[in-house]
Amino acid sequence: MHTVAVLALDQVIAFDLSAPIEVFSRARLPDGRAAYRVRICAATEEVDAGPFTLRAPYGLDALAEADTIILPGTADATVPLPEEVRQALRSAAANGTRIASVCSGAFIFAATGLLDGQRATTHWIAAPLLASLHPEVTVDPDVLYVDNGQFLTSAGAAAALDLCLHMIRKDHGSAVAADAARLSVMPLEREGGQAQFIVHNRPPAPAGTTMEPLLGWLEDHADRELTLEDIATHAGMSTRTLNRRFREQTGTTPLQWLHRTRIRRAQALLESTTHSVERIAVQAGFGSPTAFRERFKRVVGTSPHAYRRAFRGPAAEAPH
Repeated sequence: MHTVAVLALDQVIAFDLSAPIEVFSRARLPDGRAAYRVRICAATEEVDAGPFTLRAPYGLDALAEADTIILPGTADATVPLPEEVRQALRSAAANGTRIASVCSGAFIFAATGLLDGQRATTHWIAAPLLASLHPEVTVDPDVLYVDNGQFLTSAGAAAALDLCLHMIRKDHGSAVAADAARLSVMPLEREGGQAQFIVHNRPPAPAGTTMEPLLGWLEDHADRELTLEDIATHAGMSTRTLNRRFREQTGTTPLQWLHRTRIRRAQALLESTTHSVERIAVQAGFGSPTAFRERFKRVVGTSPHAYRRAFRGPAAEAPH
């Protein structure tokens, strides 16, 4: 059985701690057996978890026995990492243990030096600080999670749920991950990739923003060949004003948003249908199969055919 160790440090964020416990604990294999053994580990007998005090049943020595280590977020990202924790994590990494961080847990991760030279993400609010404190890490605030193979990082706490499901899917397949999502009463975010694949999430846009109606319109018309001028005309703005307001509220541009929407649609079709790449290119709104293949490779990090092989069962293999 795969062992997941969740490391709890002082000022751990309660939801960041409980989210991976919930998802991994609920994962079941097709025969009903638990897919994971979850252990809560800490360097001290008691951990300050904000609204409550946590008494962890396992110490740092349990990290050496884990297959996966989860680093939850911390309320104060500037607190120095205890040397014994740093050494325990580096030793585990040297033995090939998979390590993943939740939200501001990326600061703990980066403090170990294990992310040096790697791409990583964290909550977009904390991304500038992470980049400042750890310039040797390439911080990407525009993605849902980053999978570098052995080392993984996620954005906010909700993104951590997607990352956990992504790991379950890699370990045991889509059916087990889908079942874990249903048991946790959450959608299965099936965007992701293998080592070094970077997956873009839908850019954030809080409900009630003035761009919300336009975002819905873009979702509904993503299969059309829209230009920036087309979008600006529908929004009743100049292209300059549209770009400025759109970026202020979503963190990206209208065309980037549209491209990501099309990529998500293409991923869903690759996973759930046996349609040819040429047909999916049309359905997802790309101008041509060539344009689709080039953009998909640039965003997801692999070809549509390789993505389908990774996320579809052998019986669903389709022409490419």
